[in-house]
Amino acid sequence: MEYSPILHNLHVVPSSHVKNKLFVFCIMFSLWVYMIYCCVGYCSTMSNLTHGSINRHENNVEVDNQYSLGASRDLLNNENDLDSRGEEWDEIRGEAKALDDNVMSSFLNVSESKKLPQAIIIGVKKGGTRALLEFLRLHPDIRAVGAEPHFFDRNYAKGLEWYRELMPKSSEGQLTMEKTPSYYVTKEVPARIYTMSKDTKLIVVVRDPVTRAISDYTQTRSKKPDIPSFESLTFKNMSAGLIDTTWSAVQIGLYAKHLERWLQYFPIEQLLFVSGERLISDPAGEMAHVQDFLGLRRVVTEKHFHFNPTKGFPCLKRPEKNSKPHCLGKTKGRAHPSIDPEVVQMLRDFYKPFNSKFYQMTGHDFGWD
Repeated sequence: MEYSPILHNLHVVPSSHVKNKLFVFCIMFSLWVYMIYCCVGYCSTMSNLTHGSINRHENNVEVDNQYSLGASRDLLNNENDLDSRGEEWDEIRGEAKALDDNVMSSFLNVSESKKLPQAIIIGVKKGGTRALLEFLRLHPDIRAVGAEPHFFDRNYAKGLEWYRELMPKSSEGQLTMEKTPSYYVTKEVPARIYTMSKDTKLIVVVRDPVTRAISDYTQTRSKKPDIPSFESLTFKNMSAGLIDTTWSAVQIGLYAKHLERWLQYFPIEQLLFVSGERLISDPAGEMAHVQDFLGLRRVVTEKHFHFNPTKGFPCLKRPEKNSKPHCLGKTKGRAHPSIDPEVVQMLRDFYKPFNSKFYQMTGHDFGWD
């Protein structure tokens, strides 16, 4: 067959034209997907940051109500500390992690929406609630707001829709969570959560009440160095051994008395009590119990933790990436002041009957005595 330039042009030109179109189409499609990715990530991050900023501003300008049981003396006036704003753990890291895990599912699943929380970490202050929340945020089936909403104790008048708007978007099958440690010791909260949903799962991180009280005092003293000594605040009359239970650092540790109020609304099976001590010594073991309680797959395991001997706390790592572990913020693991051993022992004797009752009520001996 003879070579024909006409036939050659008829064959080659259309083929080259199609290839060019396909090349341009691929570039445009890639740019489009990238723009959608960026927009979805920006929106999901900005909603949390905006509401967090508004919430922090309002908490700074409003006069907070006393929310502990009875006439509680709180030297920090409603624990206005960094941890309540979610800044102890690198919040940018937390949001980036959530974005990395969920942005593509957000793009593919248009049914995402903001939901009221199905599970809440309700306490206790200085027990390990921030660590637990960050451990849980590693789970792909959990969406949690980083800052503490304080809805059921300080902002209840703003309504459930205001509360819902603080939550991150979640899809079908994902669990929405928040944590506010002061809920456990606030008398109005159990009824309010029950009114929202009687099926809400409740998690309480508890710790040796004596150690917890000293940690609470240490945090307060770091912000108010001129406060009285731990010993003078602990007692109404030291010579008589009379403990001042109106001081919030002491009052929070009366776990059994607070639990009695919660059991008026929720069955004990609906509350999970996490050991703050074991959350440090065996985070994977405690996380297994938490994930089971929430009805989730055991995704967060020992491979996610790296113990930091300097801080004395476990750090988080993402096993699929060779990245540096992320540890607790600088305000965690503060050195406790030296407390008179006699005062420590008197506090232990004071808490012992309350601890025993708490062990009975929960069916678990935490070994604080």
